[in-house]
Amino acid sequence: MLQLGDELTLYSLVFVLLLPVTRSPLWTTLLTASLYLFLAMFRFPQVPSPRARQVLHPDKRTAVEVIAHRAGGHDAPENTLAAIREASKNGATGVELDLAFSADGVAILMHDDTVDRTTDGSGPLSQMSFSKLSKLDAAAKHRLRDTFAGERIPTLEEAVQECIRLQLTIYFDVKGHPDEAAAALKGLYKKHPVLYNTSIVCSFEPKVIYRMRQCDPEVVTALTHRPWSLSRYGDGAPRFSSLWKHHWMTLMDLWLDWAHHHVLWKLCGVSAFLIQKNFVSPDYVQYWSQRGVEVVAWTVNTEVEKDYYQEFLRVNYITDSLVEDCEPHY
Repeated sequence: MLQLGDELTLYSLVFVLLLPVTRSPLWTTLLTASLYLFLAMFRFPQVPSPRARQVLHPDKRTAVEVIAHRAGGHDAPENTLAAIREASKNGATGVELDLAFSADGVAILMHDDTVDRTTDGSGPLSQMSFSKLSKLDAAAKHRLRDTFAGERIPTLEEAVQECIRLQLTIYFDVKGHPDEAAAALKGLYKKHPVLYNTSIVCSFEPKVIYRMRQCDPEVVTALTHRPWSLSRYGDGAPRFSSLWKHHWMTLMDLWLDWAHHHVLWKLCGVSAFLIQKNFVSPDYVQYWSQRGVEVVAWTVNTEVEKDYYQEFLRVNYITDSLVEDCEPHY
């Protein structure tokens, strides 16, 4: 439910920002009212909370679900069937999988825009057919390459079937291609109705989530967010050497963060908010809980951190490894 405080904060801020621009209380009021009408008309309601909770907390014996990042990219080659099986064997209750597309439109699992980092191939994903991708060794660059030698890049369908067989919750992570991704996922949900109660669609890009809700409003969704992501890489290093560009993108980061917490989640009607672990606190969890949204933290990779999330925060978390401490995989 949208909180009254959110409404007052949002529209008061919009009014204050517009007034110096328009220099007219009348026009400022009309523009603010237009924003209100836009959100009222075009935002999606959240999926009913019982079903969202069923997806986010399938195991009633435990309050915290452990999700394998890229199916557990430290324990096995990321985004592969082997990783999905290892995650299940090691006690994960779900897996996060990266959706991508080959040049000929086949939905596959891949995190990067190129195949260079994880396979024995080279080149942009967008220029490689699935026939070519299927010949690559997805374990070639992994630390356990000998154990998993010959592991292939799976199709999305293959991965989903394996997750259903192992009764794993799926966090579909979609990076771009909103129309193609929504169509592919809609087809999967219709083919495998069990996914409505066992999966969630996530993205850093609000347009992806909005398009998914347009295609199928019954799908449980989440926004993914890392503050300062426009101006800094995951390890904190600046993205831009130009000082003015860095400061400009920092301002954009502030706007994006505000929009995520006050506008975008309402517009998309998300049920969960995936946030980088460094920004999670009891107050932050409470903020979202009051709005009917669950926090999921990423990427939680040490025993101390995991204990904190399981015993104190009691929040679902995403991890690169189910078996040992490791460095984060950005």
